Amino acid sequence: MTIILQILSITVGFGFLIFIHELGHFLAAKMCKVRILTFAFGFGPDLIKYTYNGTKYCIKIIPFGGFVRMAGDNPKEATGSDGEYLSLKWYEKIWISFAGPFSNYILAVFLFTLVFNIWGAVKIPTDLSVGAVVKNYPAETAGIIPGDKIKSVDSVEINTWNDLSANLKDKANKQTSFLIERGDSSFELSMIVAKNPVTGIGTIGITPVKIKVGFLKSIHLGVKTLIVNTIVPVVYLADKVMSLEKPEISGPIGIMQIMANAAKIGMQDYLRLIAVISVALGLFNLFPIPMVDGGMILLFLVERIIRKQISTKVVQVYNTTGLILMISILLFATYSDLLRLGIGRLFASS
Repeated sequence: MTIILQILSITVGFGFLIFIHELGHFLAAKMCKVRILTFAFGFGPDLIKYTYNGTKYCIKIIPFGGFVRMAGDNPKEATGSDGEYLSLKWYEKIWISFAGPFSNYILAVFLFTLVFNIWGAVKIPTDLSVGAVVKNYPAETAGIIPGDKIKSVDSVEINTWNDLSANLKDKANKQTSFLIERGDSSFELSMIVAKNPVTGIGTIGITPVKIKVGFLKSIHLGVKTLIVNTIVPVVYLADKVMSLEKPEISGPIGIMQIMANAAKIGMQDYLRLIAVISVALGLFNLFPIPMVDGGMILLFLVERIIRKQISTKVVQVYNTTGLILMISILLFATYSDLLRLGIGRLFASS
C-alpha cells in the first residue's frame, strides 16, 4: 500500500468517526428544536461552505475534529428565547450531549455486524485447524495450508487458539519450530515469527475456521463485541488505577499507525479497527471529565440535583481544569507512542 493510500485510510477513518459523533449531536439538537448556527467538519479556514435554513454547513481545511454551534450555547449571548440551547430542559441537554457517544456506539454495532455478515464468525474449534493463511506471512512461506493443524510450538503442546496466541506473543522475529498435522501425517516446520503490525505481538499469519452467519446472528455478535470492547477497557483502567500502575494507552500517533497497518492487512481488519476506535471514542466521551460529553452530562445532573444553574465562573474553572487534564492525557499518550516507536528514548536519554 502506498503512503498516499495509508494517509487516505487514516484521514477517512478519523474523519468519518468524528463526523458521525458530531452528527449525533446535530440530530439530537434538531430533535429538541434548537437552532443550529454551524455544523462544521474539521478546523481552520473553510474549504467548502453552504448555508441552508439559517445553518452554515462547512468542511474546513484540517480534517480532524468538528463541532456543532447552537444558538444560545454561550451564556453571554443567550437571550432565554425558544430555540436556544440554554433554554432547554435539563434532560434535553443531557440527550444532546449523550447523542454523540451514542452515535459512535451505533456505528460500531453496524460495522461489527457488517464484518460478521460478510466475512463470517470464528467457529468455536475443537482443534487448531487452520481456516485461512495470510499472504506473505511466515505460515504461507513455510508451506502451511488451510486444514493443517498446529499440534505444538517449540515442543510445547498447543490445544486451543488461546494457547497458540499466548505462545507466539513474545516470539516476534524469533526462529520457532511447529509440529504440523496434515491428514494422517505429521511433520515439523521452522519459521521466523512475524510481528503483527496492529497489535505488535508475534504472529505467523493464520486464522481459525470461520462459518457464515445470518443477519440476525451478525447483529447479536455485533452487540456482543460492542459490550466486550466497552467492558474490557474500563476493567483495565480500573485495575491500573487500583494498583497504581501506569496504563498503556495510544495517542493520535499510535492510533494513526495502527489504522495504516490495519488498512494494509485488508478491509476486514480495517473496518473492525474503525469499529473498535468508534467504541473507544464513545466510551471516552462518556467519562465524567470536564470538556467532554460525560463532563457536560455530570454538570447537568448536578444542576438538576441542586435545582439551580451553576454559575458561569464555576463552569469556567471546571472547563479549564478539564482542558488541563485533556492536554495532560494527550501529552502522556503521545509520549507513550513515541516510546513505542523508539523516538522517545532520545528524550529519555538526554
